Amino acid sequence: MKINAINIRPGNVLEYEGKLMQVTKIDLIQPGKGNAVIQVSMKDVRTGVKTQNRWRTQETVERARLDETEMQYLFKDGDQYTFMDNESFEQIVLNEDAIGDPAVYLQEGMVCIVTMHEGTPLSVELPQTVTMAVVEAEPVVKGQTASSSFKPGVLENGAKIMVPPHIEVGTRVVVNTGDGSYVERAKD
Repeated sequence: MKINAINIRPGNVLEYEGKLMQVTKIDLIQPGKGNAVIQVSMKDVRTGVKTQNRWRTQETVERARLDETEMQYLFKDGDQYTFMDNESFEQIVLNEDAIGDPAVYLQEGMVCIVTMHEGTPLSVELPQTVTMAVVEAEPVVKGQTASSSFKPGVLENGAKIMVPPHIEVGTRVVVNTGDGSYVERAKD
C-alpha cells in the first residue's frame, strides 16, 4: 500500500528498489527555505545491508503488506529453528539471524508471532516475558538485601542476567525477552 513519506515510522517495512527494507531510524529535516524532507535509515530484511534515503515529505512510498501468524516453537537444530502453524500444522524453518538476540529465550511449545511477506518468514516476535530458573547466583551478603543493588546470575538457558540480591539458585524469575532484564520473581 502507498503511504506518504511523512508517515514512515521505525519498524515499518518498505518495498524499495525490489527489496524489502525495514526502517530503523527516521530524521525529519526542515530547512529554513524549501520543502521538508525525511531522511530514512533502512536495512534489507533478507541480507541485513544498511542504506539511507531521502524523500520529500509529500512523496509516496510503497509499504509492504505483512502477515502476522501465531506459530508454536518446536525445536532447534544447529542454528535453524522450527515453528509450526497451529491451524494448518505447516512447519517453517528460520535461521537464528531472523530471530536475533531473543532466540536464547525460546522454549519448546512457546507461541510466537511470525511476520511473513508473501509466504516468506521475515522475523519472529517472542512473548514479552518468559519465566526461567536461576541456576547460578552469588550468595546473599548480609545487609545487602535492603539496598537496590543487583548481582549477576545465570539462567537455565545459559543467559547472564542481573538479579536482585534476594534471588537464590533455583528461584524462578520473569525475564523481559526484549532486553534480557529481570522483571520480577515468578509467582509459583
